[in-house]
Amino acid sequence: MNERLFGTDGIRGLANRHPMTAELALRVGCAVAYVFGKSGKSRTFLIGKDTRRSCYMIENALTAGLCSMGGRVLLTGPLPTPGVSYIMRSLRCDGAIMISASHNPFHDNGIKVFGADGYKIPDQLEAEIARLIYSEELDNVRPTGDGVGTAKRIDDAVGRYIEFAKATFPKGMRLDGLRIVVDCANGAAYKAGPNALSELGAEVIAIGNQPNGLNINDNCGAVFPAEMRATVIREGADVGIAFDGDGDRIAMADEHGRLLDGNAILAVLGIDMIERGELPQRTLVTTIMANGGLEEAIAAHGGRVVRTGVGDRPVVETMKRQGFTLGGEPSGHMVLLEHNTTGDALIAALQVLATMIRRDKPLSALAQEYREMPETHRKIPCEKNGRVTAETLADIQRRFEAELSGEGRVVVRPSGTEPVIRLMVQHPESRKAERLADQFTQTLREMLQVDASGTAETAEIG
Repeated sequence: MNERLFGTDGIRGLANRHPMTAELALRVGCAVAYVFGKSGKSRTFLIGKDTRRSCYMIENALTAGLCSMGGRVLLTGPLPTPGVSYIMRSLRCDGAIMISASHNPFHDNGIKVFGADGYKIPDQLEAEIARLIYSEELDNVRPTGDGVGTAKRIDDAVGRYIEFAKATFPKGMRLDGLRIVVDCANGAAYKAGPNALSELGAEVIAIGNQPNGLNINDNCGAVFPAEMRATVIREGADVGIAFDGDGDRIAMADEHGRLLDGNAILAVLGIDMIERGELPQRTLVTTIMANGGLEEAIAAHGGRVVRTGVGDRPVVETMKRQGFTLGGEPSGHMVLLEHNTTGDALIAALQVLATMIRRDKPLSALAQEYREMPETHRKIPCEKNGRVTAETLADIQRRFEAELSGEGRVVVRPSGTEPVIRLMVQHPESRKAERLADQFTQTLREMLQVDASGTAETAEIG
């Protein structure tokens, strides 16, 4: 098969349609067990999941595949992605799989694979797993008899993760007197989020905490924070927190219901860590899509921002390589490598709450340090079978940047999920950001001319 099975965050698609079928999940389990167990030693694998109905189907298929290759399987039940990463390390597992499509609707699902170190596996390992899935190599190496693996459920996986998350909260500090709205997106954090906060003394108003297999991310959670914000205002809460379906993404609201996205949360955490001398090299890591206001806020306190490609994995890889501990995306993935190896919304929320208590300030006051630079987005439709290269798009971006004369930012990139070119323009003046976006969009349309056959001259890149 020539298809690319793994995307930017594992395998993902419509559940019960290729590639998210039980048949392919079984092959994934076989391939993962084989790749991680080539030494001949029996390996232990952890499987976690969110609350989608299709997780039962995928979980059983993965378990069958892993066991068929001699793997020992530990099942956590519904658990946030960062909880899977933590517990697999705690139990010294050789690998782990999270079944989730993150912030996508319930009818989608996905498979994320983690190595023994708790990090998502690299591209080359994903490629090897994909190769094995579509080859006959696995069919001739399956063990028999007592070589077949086993599976069992872990008691209180959620409780273990809660205790781990609470241990990241400053010793001696409590949340007594704080009234907190928690939107769990009817997802994997529906127990861990509210329970961790209430055990630390907060008065918790939980919403989106009644999963039924079909309502995950359904107008709730980090991607749809309107109800969380409204509940903060209605209940007179001090802060609002919204998780996404698998608990690695966060949005927050201050006491007035004003939304804090990933940019604002990174600014709050980054400034606090700089002032406490806890931010290595006074640097945080984010993506090219982050708002220019984040850079300005951090620079005002003597810090700097390093940018990577889109996705949480490039952020984490840069952090590991250069020794940074704070990073994240505008979408709300918050990575605090001092505490966990992947995006962890609950731990990020606890660190923001600790900052509020430490500085004795409401979240609105802390968030004032970050002033969003006006930005606008455009999508330019294109086909995937043309001739425009990544280098061409880079040249186009440099041309647009020159027209900004150092004011604002522009990003031109191909979508990894749709046949479109994505354009983002940021400028201190909102009207000018809109005008520039319109101008650049027209220029892009002219550059992406339709050829004689009627096909746009573009290619799928990234």
